[in-house]
Order: sequence, then structure tokens, then C-alpha cells
Amino acid sequence: MPVPTIRQIKHPLLQLVADRREYQLRDIVDQLADHFALTDEERSEFLPSGSSKRFYNRCGWAQSVLKQAGLLESPQRGYHKITDQGLEALSHNLDIRPSPDHLPTADDEEDDQTPEEYIEQNYRHIRERLVAELLEEINDNSPRFFEEFVIDLLVKMGYGGSRGDAEAVGRSGDGGIDGVINEDRLGLDVVYVQAKRWEANVSRPEIQKFAGALQGQRARKGIFITTSGFSRDAREYVKAIDSKIVLIDGRQLAEFMIDHNVGVSTVNTYELKRVDSDYFEED
Repeated sequence: MPVPTIRQIKHPLLQLVADRREYQLRDIVDQLADHFALTDEERSEFLPSGSSKRFYNRCGWAQSVLKQAGLLESPQRGYHKITDQGLEALSHNLDIRPSPDHLPTADDEEDDQTPEEYIEQNYRHIRERLVAELLEEINDNSPRFFEEFVIDLLVKMGYGGSRGDAEAVGRSGDGGIDGVINEDRLGLDVVYVQAKRWEANVSRPEIQKFAGALQGQRARKGIFITTSGFSRDAREYVKAIDSKIVLIDGRQLAEFMIDHNVGVSTVNTYELKRVDSDYFEED
């Protein structure tokens, strides 16, 4: 089954602590997972950010909602126990919502995600739009711009040492190779580059030509970059040959631009913070 929502977790969580004992969240997460018959994969599923496991995160928010509603209390830091109001809610099967004096949460509207998940989902939407806009900008500029941009990006990604050490793409024109860049700052190995600003997918014959050009240079490594995509045959071909060729399609290209701050600028920065439990430890 899909990972349960906050709303689905609240009642089973309250039932698990109905014995009035004190519990830490980690003590009951596995029991809740058993209750929902979650698979190992579902128990281990992380949020897209990788900051925490999705089910654990939702259990934590369910616990928070129950506490806000007055159904749980914290007798000591990090522990929760059921209140008389919580036992009453269980016995009468009452709807569980935060008290009016608390700020609303995602669960108040019976949605399926935690606030962190909402933030990450909207971040992904913004990033998707940015990827599309970057590809439009690349395609609207000149071939010369594309040549320089590819080198800028590879240098930002850690290849080639300084910008001046890298050969601009399109300069060599040697047997289908558009440019050469050092793999590392010491120049212990070189990587050959081909870049195609195409609309159609790059097919296997184009990759074969590039592989042949690498052999002509006695080269072992290459990067083939396109603003479009690669056919299935092209991707299968690079897995079967001895030369190491990395294929970067348009989407990956834009993703790398975002991750390495090429052609983008930061508009706003939001920090998500949580309580630092170590700070409150007393000697």
C-alpha cells in the first residue's frame, strides 16, 4: 500500500499508546509500520530531499497533531503519553484535529502530505519550469554561445582546472570531436567532448562516429552533450563498448546548470530548521 497519510496514522498511533505508558516516537514507528503492513521498501522510502524517511516523517507530524489537539502530552522531553482527553477520543471514536489556538497544518484540510512534502513538491514544480526555461534560452542563443557555455559548465563541475585551461568546444573539429578538457586539475587524463544543439534525438550512428573518433585519438573517455535526447539504441550502445562515454541529454544539462549555478541566480533562500536537542541537554 502507499505510505499512509497523517490522517490515517493518527488513530492507530493513539491506540498504540492507550496503555498510558510514555513512548518515544522511534519506539512505536515499527509497530505502526506493522499495523499498516508496509513493505521494507515502503518503510525505507525517503523524502526527495533525503532528509528523513517518509513514513517516520509522517508519524512525527501525526504525533504533533495529536499533541496540539490535547490528546497527547509530553511528561519529559522526547516522550509522549496519552491524556484523559485522548482516551475519551478513542472511546467515542472522535475526529482528531488540533485545538483552535494552534496554527493550521496540512492535516487540518485532510491532505496527504506533511509541510516538508508540500515544500519539496512545490520546489520540484519550480525546478521543472526552470529546466524548461533554461533549454529555451540555450536554443534561442547562437551556436557560438553553446560552445562556450558547455565549457563553462564542465569547468564549474570540476573539469579542466581553470576556465583558461579548457579548450572551447567547436575549436578542434577533429574527426567528430568538438573539444577537449582535462578530467582533473592535474591533467592526468583528458576527456573529449561532442555537443549537439539538436531538436531530434541523437541516434546510435552519431554515437558510433564519436566512439570511432575517440579511438582515433587513442582516448578512453568522452562526453556527448545534446539539448534534445538519445534514442534507446544509442544508450544501449554506450553500455556495450569499451570506451567510457557519458551521455548528457537536455534535461540533465539543465539540471547540471541549476546544481552548479550556471545561467541561474538565487532569488530567495529559505532555511528549514528543527529543534537542536543537544542544546537543551543539561549537565
